[in-house]
Amino acid sequence: MRDLAPSASYDATRTRVAGYFDGTATRVWERLTSDAPVSRIRQTVREGRDAMRALMLAQMPEDLRGARVLDAGCGTGTAAAALAARGADVTAIDISPKLVEIARARLPEGLVGRVDFRAGDMLAAELGRFDHVLAMDSLIYYTRPDLEAALDSLSARAGQIVFTLAPRTPLLMAMWHAGRLFPRADRSPTMIPHDHRRIDVAGLACVGRVSRGFYISECLKVVP
Repeated sequence: MRDLAPSASYDATRTRVAGYFDGTATRVWERLTSDAPVSRIRQTVREGRDAMRALMLAQMPEDLRGARVLDAGCGTGTAAAALAARGADVTAIDISPKLVEIARARLPEGLVGRVDFRAGDMLAAELGRFDHVLAMDSLIYYTRPDLEAALDSLSARAGQIVFTLAPRTPLLMAMWHAGRLFPRADRSPTMIPHDHRRIDVAGLACVGRVSRGFYISECLKVVP
């Protein structure tokens, strides 16, 4: 059994990603996740994220009344609202307080009270146990040991985890290597592509892949 406590490298990555999303990226993500016009490249990312979210939500029951669901890395809250609309009691957490504030402001009035928004670590033990966990594009920045430890930690407290990875494709690997050439100060947090077949987590299954222009992501789930 792996140590379920977050490692120093996990904490360092989390801090780096939080700084990015609470800095210059806040307005970019606010616009990307709205109906506002965006560039052609960002439109493909928006379409890809919409398709991936739909695929992930399809892994969960339509009727979630009585279920506790963790939206781990809730961003601007689109998935949290969809889960609450199905009747779930949702804990929506993100490492970026600014994104959490946007999510809270966007929640439809009729769903207020069904979503508990928090800024913090998705692995925090005090969040409790959940029937389902949804982690869309929130684990894509971590090394394989940290990813495996995070999934083990969540599995110990959840009935099902649906999450995404950046698949190890030639295009994504080329983008990953190109990103390392930029000056450190100019880099966004680099996602780490993984081959899901090498991830050592019990109950792991591949659901499917979404590819839209510059958005390429793979949906997987863990059912203990």
